[in-house]
Amino acid sequence: MLRALLAVFVLLPMAAHSQGIALVDRIVAVVNKEVITMSELNEAIGGAERQLRRQGTQAPEREVLERQLLDRLILDKAQLQLARDTGIRIDELQLDRALQRIAEQNKMTLAEFRSALERDGVPFAQFRDDLRDQITLSRLREREVDDKIQVSETEIDLFLEETAKTQPDAREEFNIAHILVRVPDQASPERIESARAKAAKARADAAAGGDFARLAAGFSDASDALQGGAIGWRTADRLPELFASTLSGMKSGEVSEVLKSSAGFHVIKLIERRGAGAPSAPVTQTRMRHILIRTSESVSEADARQRLLGLRERLVSGAADFAQLARSNSDDGTAARGGELDWVYPGDTVPEFERAYQDLKPGEISQPVRTTFGYHLIQVIERRSADLSPERKRLEARKVLRERKSDEAFQQWLRQLRDQTYVDLRLEER
Repeated sequence: MLRALLAVFVLLPMAAHSQGIALVDRIVAVVNKEVITMSELNEAIGGAERQLRRQGTQAPEREVLERQLLDRLILDKAQLQLARDTGIRIDELQLDRALQRIAEQNKMTLAEFRSALERDGVPFAQFRDDLRDQITLSRLREREVDDKIQVSETEIDLFLEETAKTQPDAREEFNIAHILVRVPDQASPERIESARAKAAKARADAAAGGDFARLAAGFSDASDALQGGAIGWRTADRLPELFASTLSGMKSGEVSEVLKSSAGFHVIKLIERRGAGAPSAPVTQTRMRHILIRTSESVSEADARQRLLGLRERLVSGAADFAQLARSNSDDGTAARGGELDWVYPGDTVPEFERAYQDLKPGEISQPVRTTFGYHLIQVIERRSADLSPERKRLEARKVLRERKSDEAFQQWLRQLRDQTYVDLRLEER
């Protein structure tokens, strides 16, 4: 699992000395007023090659990988510059919490996680800096793209009407991978034709039996290229219309023709398809209550946890009432009603909170649970099985439509950002 996590950071500079790469201070690109050096590019290539080896994927030729990774470093640099210039900052406390969550997800203490990184040849300080950049890029996407996606009531009506026509047992999931050849905004006809030819070459190689993961690493401009272009299992309603309509007529193992969207040219491989469960099946709702202690400069994580352990001991022994303790101790807006939440559907809360309450029996009180908001004590009151209400169906439809629009909107935004960025390429100056 740790190795899978490290794959997220391979495009950012990492541990060049662990690969024996000689640092060369030659400039290979200028991005606005900042530079990318040959040593940064070598480090990214080394990380990419390590990741591909772990996945059992043959790396593309060095020259191909060099060009692909330089393009991605340029785009990352442009995004980080925009984030910095527009006030996005990740403070030390946020970064510490993110590191702690990653360690916990790998079932390690922070000290154990640090040791595991260093055994893999990744200096902890470098990993920390890379993580800061990744969080920054995520915040930038949320602000510049995701928060601006609009879904109209008419779109929701049409989506629900179309969904109602689909028999539950006829719905399918598709496991797919893709290659994207991005086309710049306002590209010349020659540039568009060059991108189309590149996508056609990738498609021809894939159709002839070429390793799709290797082709994605060498051809694709998408952020998941080094993961073999893998998108994973999706139902048609969670894919762009272009993908969904194409996949409906494809067989497992088949490669699509070259597809054109506003982002560029795509090639899709359908790895496998399977029947999906009925979307209208009853879901489990949970009613619960919690006590939240927020951490701050005056309340450390250790203090918050210790305080909740003391409250939990009183509750388990029967010496106190949960609602009363919530009213007098919780930092959450639910304190006035004894910490009680409304009926909660799966997906309504942050993952750490959901994992914790899903493991509880009614009446049981959790150990302190850490989330981005602080530390919680959680008590499940009861559960019930319920169909989605009309309002909830509309909310779910809105989420699906936003997700469907998100990737395409992000790719279009990246094209525009790249076009607005001054880039001076010097890689060929050997």
